[in-house]
Amino acid sequence: MKIHSEGYLIIVVAFLLLAGMNVLLRWLNPYAWLNIVLFAASFLFFCLIVWFFRNPDRSLSPDARMVYAPADGEIVAVEETEETEYFHDRRIQVSVFMSPFNVHVNRYPVGGKITYVKYHPGKYLVAWHPKSSLLNERSTIVVRTENGQEVLFRQIAGAVARRIITYAKTGEQAVQGKDCGFIRFGSRVDIFLPTDAVVKVKTGDASVGNRTVIAEW
Repeated sequence: MKIHSEGYLIIVVAFLLLAGMNVLLRWLNPYAWLNIVLFAASFLFFCLIVWFFRNPDRSLSPDARMVYAPADGEIVAVEETEETEYFHDRRIQVSVFMSPFNVHVNRYPVGGKITYVKYHPGKYLVAWHPKSSLLNERSTIVVRTENGQEVLFRQIAGAVARRIITYAKTGEQAVQGKDCGFIRFGSRVDIFLPTDAVVKVKTGDASVGNRTVIAEW
């Protein structure tokens, strides 16, 4: 299983803390059965941490006609709305909610030139809250595709997530399907598309990063 680089330090620290705790408890606790239970619990917890930072290989051949899912999770919104940060016009919003059990790697849904990147500090409402897109800590990225379309997508922190990581930089080239960031422990990604995009998903659908086609031109 491939592990994302954002998890390396956390995994090492967790291993050292859990190993130290088990050694200390083994020395202090006279009950062998309790030591076994505590070791099993800490081992399971460590495996969950490692599993959370998994990064499955989902390479794809870039296709300028397609908008791929930027994250694993559930489609929680497909609606036309007013985008007020960058476009200031009507757009189709597609939102993907990531639970703590989903892969949390974020990938570029389209390829092209990165024209806008901005981080916003904010609150930590539950990620499926309608206002989380405007009020929560978030990072906005806009990519202009080779056919001149601009796609905005936004990483949004949730009630548990406290760390948004964004690799995108204005002026750089985004490669469709490559990693653009990571959000730890439950979050959401919103995609804002032109109103003439043909949306291929509906609310309640499962989303798989680099596999699910969100929309096409």
